[in-house]
Amino acid sequence: MSKIIDGKEISLSIKEELKKQIDKLPSKPVLVVIQVGNNEASNVYIKNKKIAASNIGMEFKHIHFDERITENELKEQINKLNNDNNINGIIVQLPLPNHLNSKNIINYIDPNKDIDGLTDINLGKLMSGSECMTSCTPTGVMQLIKEYNIDLGGKHVVIVGRSNLVGKPLIHMLLDEDATVTVTHSKTKDLISFTKQADILIVAVGKKHLITNNMIKEGAVIIDVGINRIDGKIYGDVDFENVLNKASYITPVPKGVGPMTVAMLLKNTLKSYYMMNKINKK
Repeated sequence: MSKIIDGKEISLSIKEELKKQIDKLPSKPVLVVIQVGNNEASNVYIKNKKIAASNIGMEFKHIHFDERITENELKEQINKLNNDNNINGIIVQLPLPNHLNSKNIINYIDPNKDIDGLTDINLGKLMSGSECMTSCTPTGVMQLIKEYNIDLGGKHVVIVGRSNLVGKPLIHMLLDEDATVTVTHSKTKDLISFTKQADILIVAVGKKHLITNNMIKEGAVIIDVGINRIDGKIYGDVDFENVLNKASYITPVPKGVGPMTVAMLLKNTLKSYYMMNKINKK
């Protein structure tokens, strides 16, 4: 029987520790989320971030722009936040309307305040093994693996998905822990031949129940990053019930990787606060 990896419980313990640290600070760390337009999923994510930040004593600012805002106007607003010493973390909530270039806008964020770890500078530092802000979802995945004492050394980790948000950062994080990494994606032929080799399978595609029982080997660790909202219900990329008895460890959806993403976002904001205030905190 699989051991279910409880991301919700672990995220709560992380947030409790963050709250203890924040309670001792002379001022509150400040997290800013910039939203353009009115994407329904974005509204939910932002609400969750606000609740989580408030619960640990962090200040949360939600800056909401009409979808007609121009790229230059948005960059101007980001620049103001970059230059405000009271602001520690800046997120541009994705997706943005089509007329805005997400990559250009994200790269306008001060890398030290880029708590999503998505600027080219932070991604480059991650690849070279330098200290940097790291993308929250892959950092959350690594934290879950660590919390459950799952050894990565010499293990074959297969990632399904190559996004800048999850797949690509994970490659470098896993290599740093001495894993052997294979990356598969939508153009990979015979996906099952790769997934069946995985000691640890990490799936981040956004396709309901892509991974089924016959696609994994006995005793594999399954990390499901996928969130698929269909008819008001949430499904993962892995057919959870179908693979439950075959995996040694498995993350559920929801309450698996999702809560860890928010916890890492808060952790990065506090990290930025320490850097900006020259507080040496390991």
